[in-house]
Amino acid sequence: NDSRLESERMIDKLYAKLELSKKPRTYRRKAKKQYLAIAKKKHKTNKEIHKAIGQQLRYVRRNLNTMEKLLDMFNQQWFPLNKRDQKIYWVIQHIYQQQKFMYDNKTKSCEHRIVNIYQPHVRPIVRGKAKTNVEFGSKQGVSMINGYVRLNTLSWEAYNESSDLIKQVEAYEQQHGYYPEVVITDKIYGTRDNRQWLKEKEVRFSGKSLGRPPKEQQTSYQKRKQNKENGMRNQVEGKFGQGKNGYGLNKIRARLQNTSESWVACIYFVMNLVKFTKDFLFCLIFRSVLRFRNSIKLFMDYV
Repeated sequence: NDSRLESERMIDKLYAKLELSKKPRTYRRKAKKQYLAIAKKKHKTNKEIHKAIGQQLRYVRRNLNTMEKLLDMFNQQWFPLNKRDQKIYWVIQHIYQQQKFMYDNKTKSCEHRIVNIYQPHVRPIVRGKAKTNVEFGSKQGVSMINGYVRLNTLSWEAYNESSDLIKQVEAYEQQHGYYPEVVITDKIYGTRDNRQWLKEKEVRFSGKSLGRPPKEQQTSYQKRKQNKENGMRNQVEGKFGQGKNGYGLNKIRARLQNTSESWVACIYFVMNLVKFTKDFLFCLIFRSVLRFRNSIKLFMDYV
């Protein structure tokens, strides 16, 4: 329906520039009536939804054909649509192809599905949560070293993030010149391929081993070590919560892809600056206390 409305708006715009005697027919009143008849219905069957989508698809196809005929009337050296409308026109064509594919094959998913005309880079990501089954936004691969956060990957596609582990460890090696002693991650990163690669690089993976649990019970030292490492893993989740609650990481209002990615990167940068400021002030206070203590000691020895 949104694609149909945008196509009708651009048809009106092209018609006004051409100054034609007769306006192209779009059947917008009939299309709006059919859309509202199903949109306002509280309980809709799959058959009714399928029929309504087919109706809107035919209106959009007619409008796209009308736009192509109107564009052919203009001089080839001058394109009548501005940059924003050109992008919307391109996105509408892709939306029509995707929706037509799902309509013909009677499926509800397709590759690189567009769900927003004005933000075509956003993808639906199925999370299976109780509050929201599907989320819209970017997937962020974050690593943390000594309390400082590094944004390694940022993607808008719905994919399995376990493939990011090797890239993040390689980035650590390029930055520091050596591989880390231990990698503490979420359970999704503990695949056989990742474990085998870390074993070849002599990097310990902190997590439960695959397969059946061993017959030998863990010692108290191993249990304390595992609990400590699990607590260190929670620091990353805490950084996500800090970014969302304190810095608006879940309220990005930018529409463009590059602007949204820059906004996210700036939030992590500010969080690192706050961490650096706290560490710097702590060092200053600690040094001042040591100097004061030494001066008191020297004075007492003199007395």
